[in-house]
Amino acid sequence: MILSLVLMMSMTMAFAENEENETVNLDAYRFDVNIDRLGYALALSSDQRIFVADFMDAFSLDMQYAACADKEDRKALVDMAIKRNLGAAKVMLTEKQYRKYLILLNFTINNRGLNK
Repeated sequence: MILSLVLMMSMTMAFAENEENETVNLDAYRFDVNIDRLGYALALSSDQRIFVADFMDAFSLDMQYAACADKEDRKALVDMAIKRNLGAAKVMLTEKQYRKYLILLNFTINNRGLNK
């Protein structure tokens, strides 16, 4: 009985040693975008607003998924989410709108520390 208890405690401590104590700031990965404000900033048409709302929802989900991923996978998932988002933006936005969107997204990513 005592041997089982000692064995169980040592296994638990060994498992706990391997766990990383890193806490993830989930707010940094939350991208709940006000489409009306983004639409105003980018001068979006009504058709563009619908499309942008859809790809921003997908981006938000991708970023939430990245936030919940293991530390080793997180950076790759963030990069993939950004590339996917920019690809969708490139299709729908004019060149001028896309450049402005790049500035806004880059500023947001940098401010949240997601570019590390």
